[in-house]
Amino acid sequence: MVLNPDNDAALWRDPEVPAEDRVADLVDRMTLEEKVAQLYGVWVGIDATEGEVAPHQHDMAAAPADWDQLIGIGLGQLTRPFGTAPVDPFLGAKGLAESQRQIMAAGRHGIPALVHEECLTGLAAWTATVFPSPLCWAASFDPELVERMGAMIGASMRRLGVHQGLAPVFDVARDMRWGRVEETMGEDPHLVGTIGSAYVRGLESSGIVATLKHFVGYSASRAGRNLAPVSAGPREIADVFLPPFEMALRAGARSVMNSYTDTDGVPAAGDAALLTTLLRETYGFTGTVVADYFSVAFLQTLHAVAGSPGEAAALALEAGIDVELPTVACYGEPLVEAVRAGAVDEALVDRALRRVLLQKCELGLLDPDWSPDSPAVLDGEVDLDPEESRAVAGDLARRSVVLLANDGTLPLAAGARLAVVGPRADTAEAMLGCYSFPMHVGVHHPDVPVGVDIPTLADALKKAPEAFDVVVAEGCPVVGGDDEAIEAAVRVAAEADVVVAVLGDKAGLFGNGTSGEGCDAVDLRLPGRQEELLEALLGTGKPVVLVLLSGRPYELSRQVDRLAAVLCGFFPGEEGGPAIADVLSGRVAPSGRLPVSFPREGGSQPSTYLASPLGRRTDVSTVDPTPLFPFGHGLGYGAATWSGVRAAGGPEWATDGTAELAVELRNETGREVTEVVQVYLHDPVAEVVRPVQALVAARRVDLAPGAAATVRFALHADLTSFTGRAGSRIVEPGEVELRVGASSADVRETLRYTLAGPRRTVGFDRVLHPQTVVEPLEVTA
Repeated sequence: MVLNPDNDAALWRDPEVPAEDRVADLVDRMTLEEKVAQLYGVWVGIDATEGEVAPHQHDMAAAPADWDQLIGIGLGQLTRPFGTAPVDPFLGAKGLAESQRQIMAAGRHGIPALVHEECLTGLAAWTATVFPSPLCWAASFDPELVERMGAMIGASMRRLGVHQGLAPVFDVARDMRWGRVEETMGEDPHLVGTIGSAYVRGLESSGIVATLKHFVGYSASRAGRNLAPVSAGPREIADVFLPPFEMALRAGARSVMNSYTDTDGVPAAGDAALLTTLLRETYGFTGTVVADYFSVAFLQTLHAVAGSPGEAAALALEAGIDVELPTVACYGEPLVEAVRAGAVDEALVDRALRRVLLQKCELGLLDPDWSPDSPAVLDGEVDLDPEESRAVAGDLARRSVVLLANDGTLPLAAGARLAVVGPRADTAEAMLGCYSFPMHVGVHHPDVPVGVDIPTLADALKKAPEAFDVVVAEGCPVVGGDDEAIEAAVRVAAEADVVVAVLGDKAGLFGNGTSGEGCDAVDLRLPGRQEELLEALLGTGKPVVLVLLSGRPYELSRQVDRLAAVLCGFFPGEEGGPAIADVLSGRVAPSGRLPVSFPREGGSQPSTYLASPLGRRTDVSTVDPTPLFPFGHGLGYGAATWSGVRAAGGPEWATDGTAELAVELRNETGREVTEVVQVYLHDPVAEVVRPVQALVAARRVDLAPGAAATVRFALHADLTSFTGRAGSRIVEPGEVELRVGASSADVRETLRYTLAGPRRTVGFDRVLHPQTVVEPLEVTA
């Protein structure tokens, strides 16, 4: 590789020089075309004719044909070299290194491309570990384990030469009909922020740039339709949608991705108030803003706020989007022409360029000794699904299984005759969300093996040490089916001691599934003929245990009173089958808690537990939005004994002070039990309408038989803050309650306080997290 000799001794190549000075020196050396080339990615290998991109994207999917010409002036990013098609990871790493060498040799300054991949359920690459979905992360209420998972995912990416991960999703679920609920961490902003920030810390600890999605309000699209206009006022945005992003930025995330949608007529991709005034000036964010795929071009083609690619580029660049992804459409020649014509100030190009180059500098890509050979290439081997990753995937899957109801049928008796019935009973895809590699990419390559071992639930039950006698019947597919198959399943069920009905979703993209991006639902009834199958199984008179493997909650009010038990696994990843079998058999006690509410009859009326008084059941409407299973709910095979909830100090809580409380728990059963202690804030009177209650703290506690512990919480008054009438976030003096319990509907103690002192205005620097600690107690006989 031969570099320009003028660059060999350039200031920007000296690692001892401050990064800002290095970047300034490099920017001064670049032509306009070279600058713009750093502001877009290229997606090599995408084939729009094979249905691998979304609707509206086909005409923009193909990369420029002349690779040598493209990289001759530099290149900002390479899009998904491992996540576009099944690629042997070692060969892929070698190919990536060669591409980087070509980019560095061709460009006048020898700047490598930054490489990004999807990583929502693990690195989205062939043979990589498929971890549980984000709903499972949240159901575990275990941020430490999620952080550990994030670090493992990041390490696998770094090993291949990847720099940036497009995850996690910080959208707060508002309408469960939305197909992307499976990608969220639930319906509560505190839980989403806590769990998501843990993932960010893990990913960033491995040196991978975490990218927060989708800024902001995407999940509030009207009627739960993907990419529909957003119906959310500024207060809902400030108090529901923004806090998780604030928590993640404080956790060290270095990139943000815009939302596709428009709010009150302004698309996020062209919203300077959002991407610059709020994100940069208020929050102080200094990283990169990357476009959600094709969203710059969508300003012209979908939103109709730009009349040409050049106008779309101008809008996005001025708003604050630094990098156009996944491939060049507007930030290439159209942007150069707009600058030349005086329609775009070159200072805006320089602004974005400095951010991009500063990040490359931080990643070491501008150092003279940087090598394109990743550790995988240097070591000559790579294992993307090692035993330690599978172990963490299994631990998280087990800790996220939620037992919703149980009449004592679970755990299953050893040796029981089981009819394992349903479309999700004996298929590996039942464990996987839409952004897992097998469901996102692998489905387009049916002749290629899945690449990782994914036992089905039926397989896991057959191999269980309890020696179950297992007979399997599909009954019906996820959608469709015929009477004959249902009747065959009923005959199998009639011969069993217990029926395990495994129902739910097939994850897919844009109509190729019942859950996932672009797979929205008209209501929350089980898809296809699954409810009919469930009714037929109940008609046998045998105990029916329902196992849901799904991307959203479903309405079960017609059957719940007749079911022996209900277990929810969401999409639990490659170790999900054995994890659920462990819980069904009793080897592991269920310990997950719901991150989303399950609706009652009339599930087409969306409601989350974060409802205001008029959002709850009232006498002026015939529709009851009270959930069947509330947020935070989850049973075990034994329960912790609550020995008391105590507040430290008096009932006065300073508006700039801390309230402290303690919960004592004991395990008086003969097996391990788990409690998730949850603290909800209730504000009886406020200057604006507030949710009846909102989670402000939670702590998972695992107790061995006979063990006891005290859980201590310290809650700063900032956690009571909300957006007042004037638009500022305030801590308001007055009466408040802390409701302490085992779910949003299972309150064990209410502590009443008076917030005393001056009304305070707080901002991004406010306290966002409570302090919690678990202290073991000595148990005396």
